Amino acid sequence: MINIHVQILLTILFWNSDCQIIPRIEECGLSCSQGIHCKNKPSSGVFNSFCHDAPASLPSMVLKSMKISTVMKCAQGSPCSLHLNIKGTLSLDENIRGLEICSLSLDTQQSQCVNVRFARKKSKILNGKKVQIQFNCIEVNVAQHIYVTMKTVPNYCEVKLSQEYYVEDCRNSDVGKYIPACSAGKFDYNVDRARKIISVNVSSFLRDEDYYVRLCHKWFTCEDVGAFAVIKGKESLKSVSLKYSQLLPCLCIEGWLAIPDARRIQLCPFENDTKALWDNIVYNPVTQTLAWEPACPVLVMVNLCRLMKSNDYCEDIQNSSRSSPEKQVKYSRVDTHPRLCMKFTTKQGSWVKCPFAHGEFPAWKMRTAAVAEQIQVFFTSQTKAQFSVFVCNRTQLASCESLGMHHSVSVGDSVSITMSREMCGSTFCIQGWRTDVDYSVPLQICDIHCGFHGQTYSDGNPAKAMAHRMKSVHSLH
Repeated sequence: MINIHVQILLTILFWNSDCQIIPRIEECGLSCSQGIHCKNKPSSGVFNSFCHDAPASLPSMVLKSMKISTVMKCAQGSPCSLHLNIKGTLSLDENIRGLEICSLSLDTQQSQCVNVRFARKKSKILNGKKVQIQFNCIEVNVAQHIYVTMKTVPNYCEVKLSQEYYVEDCRNSDVGKYIPACSAGKFDYNVDRARKIISVNVSSFLRDEDYYVRLCHKWFTCEDVGAFAVIKGKESLKSVSLKYSQLLPCLCIEGWLAIPDARRIQLCPFENDTKALWDNIVYNPVTQTLAWEPACPVLVMVNLCRLMKSNDYCEDIQNSSRSSPEKQVKYSRVDTHPRLCMKFTTKQGSWVKCPFAHGEFPAWKMRTAAVAEQIQVFFTSQTKAQFSVFVCNRTQLASCESLGMHHSVSVGDSVSITMSREMCGSTFCIQGWRTDVDYSVPLQICDIHCGFHGQTYSDGNPAKAMAHRMKSVHSLH
């Protein structure tokens, strides 16, 4: 319950900060209370950086209650800008000639300092009185992280006020509407797939300011894809052409004004073009490793599968499922058979890629010969390999239930399997696969013609039943 209350409170606070109206000023300046005449001048901050021991007569609370806020300066005919509004209270003393106010950008390490001086005669008369100082001429950028200090002049040790401050960002409706850095512009695009060029037209951005456009791959951040292009603010043509190598779902167009801390706008128009993601498959024949690495972050389920010839269905290979939002998927000791494939499944659908289908790698074959009541099984391969084989009953297209013991076979050898009459039917198969690798496709030879004596074939020639009938896996399901 406490967590719910905290979440609600944070939501209200963020909502209030986003909707907060920034106070307006037409001119920035310095003001002091008590009718004291004060003036300011820029300072490097160096001369007052070393502190001195404070006199014993100096009150302990000379400086008190510094407050910082943001104001928006909107002068007629000029764009609005953001300024720090710094308020502090000082107890006047004959040992103090003024104040130094400094702001340090924690993002860029750039500093701005100003000295505030009082008329000596007036300050002596009001010795011990509290005077409020307000200064709002330090210009800042959107979303800047600022460190503000207020020190006496001369700089007395341990007589100092400091505070960190975050300037409102473009999510604040007032800042987003009136500050130029938040005007990220708008763009439309056109893709020339033949030339691999994206043409970008930019509109609705600040006049006379340059504008940057680039292509990037969006991961945690948007990573550069080539150099960015510059649209000159004074040029009438507001378009650029950017070359790409591949249309990927994480390929984005990004644009921003050429000013510090400018807001950026991104357009990622190819998020559904996932087809190109599945091409980055690499096989290492030395380690027998099959690997795929995504060019973009993608939520995908990866499987090895066996491509079925009858209907192009790809049956998942057991224990090969991998889930990969970003990382490389790797399979060790993989069979290089043309029907061993990789299947990629996302919310948009499934894609099958068969890296060995083009015959660049050696493939093995299984054949059978019927001799009397036995079936002889042969394996051929260009490389050394070990196989296992058994008889199974294919109850479904992708399911074959074992009916007996498994037989081990090496390349060049054969194994004889005794077949009963009941096994000589369209649903019974000889299934073989490699056992010297971790991932292999099981191949099946089905609809076995057994050579039993007296069996009559459709042509009425029982002699054919005694012949050595060879069957290749390439003609089967």
